[in-house]
Parts: sequence; C-alpha cells; structure tokens
Amino acid sequence: MDLLAYIPSPSSGVIYLGPVPLRGYAFCIIIGVFVAVWLGGRRWVARGGRVGTVADIAVWAVPFGLVGGRLYHVITDYELYFTDGRDWVDAFKIWQGGLGIWGAVALGALGAWIGCRRRGIPLPAYADAIAPGIAFAQAIGRWGNWFNQELYGKATTVPWALKIDGDADAGRVAGTYHPTFLYESLWCVGVALLVIWADRRFRLGHGRAFALYVAAYTVGRFWIEYLRVDDAHHVLGLRLNDWTSIVVFLGAVAYLVISAKKVPGREEVVEPAAAEDGPAPVTGASGEAPAESDAAGTSGADKAGANETGADKPGADKTGADTTGAGKAGADTTGAGKAGAVAAEAEPSKKP
Repeated sequence: MDLLAYIPSPSSGVIYLGPVPLRGYAFCIIIGVFVAVWLGGRRWVARGGRVGTVADIAVWAVPFGLVGGRLYHVITDYELYFTDGRDWVDAFKIWQGGLGIWGAVALGALGAWIGCRRRGIPLPAYADAIAPGIAFAQAIGRWGNWFNQELYGKATTVPWALKIDGDADAGRVAGTYHPTFLYESLWCVGVALLVIWADRRFRLGHGRAFALYVAAYTVGRFWIEYLRVDDAHHVLGLRLNDWTSIVVFLGAVAYLVISAKKVPGREEVVEPAAAEDGPAPVTGASGEAPAESDAAGTSGADKAGANETGADKPGADKTGADTTGAGKAGADTTGAGKAGAVAAEAEPSKKP
C-alpha cells in the first residue's frame, strides 16, 4: 500500500552548478564546518579571546578531524575496501560518504591541541567554546547521508518514513525506512541548545561544556544506532558503535564529576595575549566598561579640587564670610572642611 506521506530521497547526490559538480555530502560537511567555526568564534570572543583565534586553530583541527573520521570508518568497515571484489582506492573517496564521528573528534582534538599549544591557549577552554558548534555541524552534516541514501533505519510506515530507491550495487532495497539521519540531526540540535543553556546557567569551564556535549550526544547515538540496518560489526549482540557510545559516555561523565571537584568554576583568562591587550572600550549590553567608572574618576578629581580650594582659603574658616565655599570644600568630609565649620559656628561667642 502506498503511503500518503513520506520523506523523498534525492534522485542524485550530485548537484551541478553549470559544468561544476557539487556533491551533497561534501557540501553539508563544508557548511557544518563553517557554522562550527563561526559560532565557536563568537563564544571565544565572549569569553575574552581574540577574534580569529578559533579559525586559526581550526586550520589544524579540521584536516586532522577529516582524516580521523575517515580512518575510523575505513578501519571499522574495512571489508568495504579491502576484500575480494572491492577497490581499495575507494577508501580515499570521502565524498561518497563515510566519516566516523569518534575518529573525527579524537584526531580533531589532536589537531586543536597542536594549534592551541602554538598560541599558548588551554585546550579545555577552546573545546568549551566550540562544543555547541560541533553539535550543529553534525546536525548539518547528517543531511549528507540523505543525499547519498545511506544509514537509514528499519522498515516503517510512519508518516515521516524515508523513501529509499532500490540499488543492487549499493545494497539498497526499495521501501520506506526510519530516517535515522533526521533523528540524529534533530538530536544534535537539541544537544547544542542544551550545552549553550547549561554553559550560561552554570558557567561551565575547564572542558566541562565539551564533556556535556559528548555525554549528551552518545545517549542519542546509542538509541539511533539501534535502529540502523546497515552492516556493522557486533560485539555481544550490540553494534560496535553502541559499545563505543557506552565507553565514551562513561568517560565524559567521569570527566564532568572529577573536573568539577578539582577545578571548579571557569577560567578567568582563556587567551593570555588577549588579556594583555586589555578589554575593548565598549558600553551597555555589548560588554562595555560601566559608566560608573568614569563618574567615579570625575568625582574623585572634583573632590581633590575641592580640598585644594579649601586649603587655599583658610581665612574663610575663621571669618565665616565664605561658609558656602567652606561647605563645598567640606562636601568630601575632609578634616579641613569640618574644622572650618566648627570655627564658623564658634565665632559669635567671642563678641561682647
């Protein structure tokens, strides 16, 4: 029976801009990277870092992450490239799909560490800044699986089922399946929003915002992985990625607890060079220096001037003729002002 509603799949994973082919999977990955760097840059500056630092470190992190993600996929699905009838050259065709998030984060973290070390920046602070951006990047990147008609779930007739076209070469059977790419995309958006909220509410620091992202993501990946029907290695009845999710989740939670006890609070300085430059002269909600500081400085100058005025007119304290001026000079509660006021009040008692 035909479904009344379903999510159609693209007939091709390639969009042509004139003679130039634009592969949907690669396009989604690129857009995701830009979003992660843009959002991470804004968060980094808000925490006291320099503009452009996140992008500079991303020059190290992104290539490492892409290599790590591909390596994880090729190693865990080696039979797709290194068995009889397969072409090992396909292992390099990243645009056809196949990036493991675990390898991407692990090796991407190594690249970020190199970039941070070169600039004297603590890696945990950088990780906290880019954590929500990574989740948003994953949410966007998952739509690349939609272009490639891959990594879908079990057969279903729900209204939001994903329609898959049959392809014997790709091992696809025509039908409607759970759109696991959509489930994970929505989950990642939720994870990003959770991290942003928790970071504002609890002022997470020292890598705890990143650890929260990891823990929350693995929870969703566990149940979404269970729905998938693509070939995967199983250990004790669970898919390999399910076991990876469990181990990574436990590690992230342990880091959250231990880190909160050892180094509570948030880093005061995330980029030493930016701290030496000093804060930018800004105002109001944008983070400017409070107006009270200028007012206080002016008031202090006025008080100093008033003291000097009082000191230059000692006679006014005795005659009482300039009691108004003495009052101004004494507005700062200096000793000279008080003495003048006492002398002015005592003067009439000396007359017959």
